[in-house]
Amino acid sequence: MADKEMSLRIITPERVFYEGTAQMVEFNTTEGEIGVLPGHIPMTVIVAPGVLRIHEESGIREAALHAGFAEILPDGISVLAEIVEWPDEIDLERADAALKRAQDRLKEKSSETDFKRAEIALQRAMARIQVLK
Repeated sequence: MADKEMSLRIITPERVFYEGTAQMVEFNTTEGEIGVLPGHIPMTVIVAPGVLRIHEESGIREAALHAGFAEILPDGISVLAEIVEWPDEIDLERADAALKRAQDRLKEKSSETDFKRAEIALQRAMARIQVLK
């Protein structure tokens, strides 16, 4: 592997989502957005819902990444994800409906509303919609 590339492996409970090399990988963590280049210091992070950007020699591929953990090493990244979706796997109407439901739940002032769960649902829907646009 060249110094300008690192290995990337993304696994979900259902499948190996991606296995290959990348020049850079960008995704959200609970601490904010991160961009990882080859030679990055070792670290483990918690993945937050958002857009995953894989910079390959041929261009940038995007996917909706929802939650999980990432182990970052100087020569590669391993992501254990709950859900990851390529744009062609996302139903825009369903994502729009989920966005509206989450927004409605957050507007409610009911003590029965689980605000953290509604915020995560909102972030997931927004990631799906952003990947499609």
